[in-house]
Amino acid sequence: MTEKKELILAFESSCDETSVAVIENGQRILSNVIATQIKSHQRFGGVVPEVASRHHVEQITLCTQEALEQAGVTYDDLTAVAVTYGPGLVGALLIGVTAAKAIAYAHHLPLVPVNHMAGHIYAARFVKPLEYPLLALLVSGGHTELVYMPAAGQFEIIGDTRDDAAGEAYDKIGRVLGVPYPAGKEIDRLAHLGQDTFNFPRAMLKEDNLDFSFSGLKSAFINTVHHADQIGETLDQVDLAASFQASVVEVLVTKTLRAAQSLKVKQLVVAGGVAANQGLREGLAAGIESAGLDLDLIMPPLRLCGDNGAMIGAAAHIALAQNTLADLDLNAVPSLDFPYQNEL
Repeated sequence: MTEKKELILAFESSCDETSVAVIENGQRILSNVIATQIKSHQRFGGVVPEVASRHHVEQITLCTQEALEQAGVTYDDLTAVAVTYGPGLVGALLIGVTAAKAIAYAHHLPLVPVNHMAGHIYAARFVKPLEYPLLALLVSGGHTELVYMPAAGQFEIIGDTRDDAAGEAYDKIGRVLGVPYPAGKEIDRLAHLGQDTFNFPRAMLKEDNLDFSFSGLKSAFINTVHHADQIGETLDQVDLAASFQASVVEVLVTKTLRAAQSLKVKQLVVAGGVAANQGLREGLAAGIESAGLDLDLIMPPLRLCGDNGAMIGAAAHIALAQNTLADLDLNAVPSLDFPYQNEL
């Protein structure tokens, strides 16, 4: 007798991507539908919460139907429904939470609440099985954290940003360079064409902690550009991008590998939107090789670095196994802490 497949219908709507996925046994993607809103927000230079919410309303039902059709399953085949309930934009989160609750109620399915940041880490499960203890470098527009995981479903933040997240700094200096939102991908491309000629500061690099700070780097970059504008000097855009990225990557790589050596972890997971940055990927791989570390570097494919439903389904598989379920009074928690707080 064959064991019944676990099929989780997973919703992600924390920011400007509407995504619904069907995940089998926590590690196989049957479908992962993503409706992006980037073009709608580009003219504003960033995400407009009300615009994002309206797009989610328009897309959530369509994405759900397409996800089921692509996976070749019906509601009757599902084991559970999972949804991001925080952190994120409250209006955007509510669309996904409401849709997930409606389906769970109508089809008598368990409802699995997922922290968005845990989802990013568990995207690595689609690359290979995770071995504990492990270390995750979580880098996105709102987060820059080093997360120690002694076991599945257990998270301990051992390093955090004191101010701006790395992804936020990319977007802010992108505006100064005139790079369209989201700026990270284009700055990464430009950085590979230039040289680190400006020697921007590496904040907190030598301090005896694992925290980060990118506010000073951002200010140094902006002041350099503004000063050049005032005296009529033209600066090389690719060298500016390369110098900025060199600072970010050096700090992230140095502190991450320092933590990995200290904790003697088996695997290093890179997670979040900035995990798609080629400079960071190359820097970590080179740093591990240079230090001679026996460390398994896991980087999700680019399509799974941004927000998507598949990562929520992967995290939900662990939560479901640990019986972490929500009632139908589940609400969005836009400032949800990570690691988990018992908010349910």
